[in-house]
Amino acid sequence: MNKKGFIILVIILLAAVCGLIVWNLSQRSEMKEMVELMTIEKEELQEQYEDLAIQFDGFQEMDIRNDSLQDRLSREQQRVQDLLEELRQTKASNARKIAELKKELATVREVMKDYVRQIDSLNATNARLTEENILVRRENQEVRSQNEELTLANTALTETVTRASMLEVTNCTLTTLNKKDKKTHMAGNIRKLQFDYALAKNITCKPGLKDLYVRVIDPSGNLLQENPEHVFAFESGELAYSVVQQIEYSGDNYRGTCYCPVDEAQKGFYTVDFFCEGNLIGSFPFQLKK
Repeated sequence: MNKKGFIILVIILLAAVCGLIVWNLSQRSEMKEMVELMTIEKEELQEQYEDLAIQFDGFQEMDIRNDSLQDRLSREQQRVQDLLEELRQTKASNARKIAELKKELATVREVMKDYVRQIDSLNATNARLTEENILVRRENQEVRSQNEELTLANTALTETVTRASMLEVTNCTLTTLNKKDKKTHMAGNIRKLQFDYALAKNITCKPGLKDLYVRVIDPSGNLLQENPEHVFAFESGELAYSVVQQIEYSGDNYRGTCYCPVDEAQKGFYTVDFFCEGNLIGSFPFQLKK
């Protein structure tokens, strides 16, 4: 090969090397640009997945009264979290994987749209049922109010009838007796209290034998009582009595007398209460001055 030919060959080789260098630089630039684009696409895809995850979180905070739908939403929410984590671990240069995840995102969005439709339908149904329940409760409340009014009226009527049929002691006088059953006004000599009482006429009261219980309270607030086991039913419990007397009541005015023994009379106010058929029918105060 002559010198001229050698120079030409060198020039060709240099041109080829330069071309390869230029091509390599061009390829690297294109690759870098592609990686940058894939990085941007990955970041955008990640943002979309994160937005989707937030939407599913919002569903979980809703009052979805459907266990089956709630379970499916939970599973889909976990799926989005798994895909998001998979995307985060995928390199931006892995175009095939990013394309797959992008396709999965589209699928999940379609599923979400279906869930949104179901939730809207469920909410509409719940709203309708809630409105119906409000109307029913309102009607029930009106019925209950009417029933309560009737009950109160019946109770008032019953109480009125009960009061009307109750016996009533209209008058009571006290006579103090000594141990010989003679009248005495000396407190130290008193051994018996005599109560003369009057029952009013009451044609609404059922006639017949009735037990009249008498409670005598001394000035110290103690019950005069011979036997502590002597009690009668009153309201929801029992009361002890001083004297019990059985009377025959016909509905007309009735006068009776009962006696209460006393060991040592005290000066001051005594109270005598009359009870019959579970009701307090009279109460009278008396004062012993000497």
